[in-house]
Amino acid sequence: MRKSRGYRARTRHLFKKHTRKKGIRPLDYLLRDFNEGDIVDIIIDSSEHKAMPHRRYHGKTGEIIKKQGKAFIVAIKQGNAIKKIIASKEHLRLSRSVIQTGN
Repeated sequence: MRKSRGYRARTRHLFKKHTRKKGIRPLDYLLRDFNEGDIVDIIIDSSEHKAMPHRRYHGKTGEIIKKQGKAFIVAIKQGNAIKKIIASKEHLRLSRSVIQTGN
């Protein structure tokens, strides 16, 4: 049998949630709001399937360019190229490095 090469292949440990994080999510993820120019980390939430970015961008940091419907377009530098990723707010959080430095 051939190996699966699907969109979520080889993500068993990458998207696994901690036991205490399973179940109903708190409402703060619905109340989050991002503005253009915010620096965000892409942390994929495996329980939300809509507007989920590819697994290669999990843990990457980028800048929000604009809002598109309910999702956001995030610019990420990968090598010499700048990639534009479409992700919903469930998969984004304000960058910890920005919060700590106070910018």
